[in-house]
Amino acid sequence: MSNMMEIKDLQAKIGDKKILNGLNLTLEKGKVHAIMGPNGAGKSTLSKAIVGHYDIEVLGGEILYRGENIVDKEPEERALDGIFLSFQHPVEVAGVNNAYFLRTAVNAKRRHEGKDELNAAEFLREMKKQVETLGMKPDMISRSLNEGFSGGEKKRNEILQMQMLQPDMIVLDEIDSGLDIDALRAVSEGINSMKDGERSFLVITHYSRILDYIKPDYIHVLKDGKIVHTGGPELVAQLEEEGYESLGEA
Repeated sequence: MSNMMEIKDLQAKIGDKKILNGLNLTLEKGKVHAIMGPNGAGKSTLSKAIVGHYDIEVLGGEILYRGENIVDKEPEERALDGIFLSFQHPVEVAGVNNAYFLRTAVNAKRRHEGKDELNAAEFLREMKKQVETLGMKPDMISRSLNEGFSGGEKKRNEILQMQMLQPDMIVLDEIDSGLDIDALRAVSEGINSMKDGERSFLVITHYSRILDYIKPDYIHVLKDGKIVHTGGPELVAQLEEEGYESLGEA
């Protein structure tokens, strides 16, 4: 199957407000898809709908992941099946050790896939390697999850989780917001290291600068809860020059 995910006529609301209005989107296997759009277009709502976040109520439509409609699946099931979301604002979880949290998640996924669990030594060896590659401070392994982390450290930690979990469908919700150039480069290199021709990426961004580092195959413009335009990487320059209004409706 050449498509990792097909979203058909997706309608969703948060509270009383309907935000996604019949959204259609096809994500090809092994490709990087970027979603851009003005504030309030529904970008974060889309990412949360894909992972089954409790804020979102799906009113209609389908999210087909490898051909199976996952709209009624629990977030945990989607995660175990290989869907990963990097949050725009990662939460701090006091009292939960970063390494312990991640090892628990990694081993739950390995069990689900019928693989042997990693023991503490195996896990820490791999985690330390990734921490070094990402330019993270070694003590971040032993601290509470995201507690006292800077914005850049939180985003690096999200990428660390992604690299350890080895998901198949990666959704990055404004991973670039609030990053300085060094953190942006480290995060981008971490993402690029995951490209293998099999995984699919959905990069949701308000700015084009991350797309200079993570080369997208497709750009989709989200406006008023729908995808109104799809193009190649050249669309970024047009959007920067002319803005979203230039595209009109699809």
